[in-house]
Amino acid sequence: MTPPLPALATRLSIASYILMGVGLVLVLHLHLLSALLAGLLVYSLVSALAPGLQRHLPGTRAHWVVVALIAVLIVGVLTLVIVAGIAFLNSERGNPTAMFERLMPLIDRARAQLPPIVVQNLPDNVEEIRAATIHWLREHAAQLQFAGKQAARVIVQLLIGIVLGAMLAIHRARAQAAGGPLTVVLNTRCANLVTGFRDVVFAQVKISAVNTVLTGIFLLIVLPIFGVNLPLAKTLVAVTFVVGLLPVIGNLISNTLIFIVGLSVSLGVAITALAYLVLIHKLEYFLNARIIGTQIRSRAWELLIAMLLMEALFGVPGLIAAPIYYAYLKRELEAAHLI
Repeated sequence: MTPPLPALATRLSIASYILMGVGLVLVLHLHLLSALLAGLLVYSLVSALAPGLQRHLPGTRAHWVVVALIAVLIVGVLTLVIVAGIAFLNSERGNPTAMFERLMPLIDRARAQLPPIVVQNLPDNVEEIRAATIHWLREHAAQLQFAGKQAARVIVQLLIGIVLGAMLAIHRARAQAAGGPLTVVLNTRCANLVTGFRDVVFAQVKISAVNTVLTGIFLLIVLPIFGVNLPLAKTLVAVTFVVGLLPVIGNLISNTLIFIVGLSVSLGVAITALAYLVLIHKLEYFLNARIIGTQIRSRAWELLIAMLLMEALFGVPGLIAAPIYYAYLKRELEAAHLI
């Protein structure tokens, strides 16, 4: 006997929620988050950029053009990184001996700034630095080999995710039948996930841009006014924007790098930089709450709790996925009129 339509719709919705929940958990459990994020990013980019081209290119040609542009951009960036890496290693600056020699002035300046308990553990010359580096590499050879394998695995997952995202975007652009009832409700779940991802990414880009501007003003304008020229200042500004795309942990990474570079100048500069960064992050807390609240309609403390729980369950991948998962969950609850 065929169940009544409302009962069938309820069963289909429950089945789709279960399948989606299991899938999202498996993504973290099987360490496939990088592939998921890459796929969602490419899918969102193609879906957002293609409509503007469809006025000039009929059918799915606009989607193919956007996919081709993204592919060229990715290949170009990878090629540039590889060529730059090879050029750096072949240059005088990339020579390990020259790098060790450039470290000595930094260490000498640190001796006058750091406590004696730290100074006595610093190397006295280039040979000691070289010997300590070789000793550390030998002790951690297994971990470095594992890290290399993991990095290669992540790169492969990113490439597969990019290809899948592009294929799905083109597939969705083609006129076709809606599919079975379960397919329809699963498409709704996936659409909500894409929307949640897009909301979080756009919010985080805005937050990272604000943080980068404030950091750039301090490193490139304020410090030089007082006669302090921080090494690698422009690089630090660029890194601040890139890692700032990661919620919370990105700020920790950029702050740590800026503090370490500031320490190479003087302890006072490092402490001043750290105090400024903490201050602007406190001010950004209210701005972030407004930006995130506008995009995913949630308060900052809600997102922090979600990140804390996800980090406890799945580690760093859970911390990265928490904003997206939470935005998706909240969108589903709102669609069901439960909140």
